Amino acid sequence: MFTVAALYHFTRFSDPDALRPAIVELCAKAGIRGTLLVANEGINGTVAGDRAGIDALLSHLRSLPGCADLEHKESSATEMPFNRMKVRLKREIVTMGQPDVDPRARTGHYVKPEDWNALIQSEDVAVIDTRNDYEIAIGTFEGAIDPMTKSFGEFPAWWEANKDRFHNKRVAMFCTGGIRCEKSTNYLLGQGVEDVYHLQGGILKYLEEVPEADSTWDGECFVFDGRVSVGHGLKEGNLKLCYACRRPLQPEDLRHENYEPGVSCHHCHAETSDSDKQRFRERQKQIKLASKRGETHIG
Repeated sequence: MFTVAALYHFTRFSDPDALRPAIVELCAKAGIRGTLLVANEGINGTVAGDRAGIDALLSHLRSLPGCADLEHKESSATEMPFNRMKVRLKREIVTMGQPDVDPRARTGHYVKPEDWNALIQSEDVAVIDTRNDYEIAIGTFEGAIDPMTKSFGEFPAWWEANKDRFHNKRVAMFCTGGIRCEKSTNYLLGQGVEDVYHLQGGILKYLEEVPEADSTWDGECFVFDGRVSVGHGLKEGNLKLCYACRRPLQPEDLRHENYEPGVSCHHCHAETSDSDKQRFRERQKQIKLASKRGETHIG
């Protein structure tokens, strides 16, 4: 079993690029794979490895400036869910495109998983899922509003167009692990919304702590690694990924006439040209050849 650690922390790094070499070296020595994003505003990512390696990485990250209180969420995977390790320098650790948004200044009220159901079932509360449309399609909380955004950067425009719907409402927001809500709740507070809440630890913490019998979650939770999704108790889900468009697929989708592994699915078959599909087929051929050699094809 591999330990999967999802983490983020907002702090101020004066030279985030200078942090990369030590992280890369540690992960290489420990056999850790995944993705970490570093920016002036902090660090974000998901990684997987053995217990000792993950503990060593977390200890190192907490030694970075302002990161002593870095929290993380853990789950497990039966197979390594990442092909390689990437440590990337970014403008934002989660892209919203709003330069005035600063979660370190203030955020909405944190709501613990055990208190979430009572909040979102209140008549004066509007519940907003801040994730992308393909994530929401496979699971969300009962009664949650889907902004139908394809990226988090579209959320401010959606709010501006729909804010009148939430007059005299308390707003409760949630996302996978909590990071998007750090920014979206700060943004709403800046827009004059007074009562803003968000699920502490995100969906992952809720699925970990709230018994399935008491849950108001419907479906599975999309995760950005090879497991594709997790369910209650953070058990690995049943979904697969279309490696052409990166959308999640239900088991029945694999029987669709437009599904070809690594080439297309019913979502993206009409979105790519014949030359694209031929290129994807060549990639799949190389993946199969690498597998026969006992290697991992990094593409």
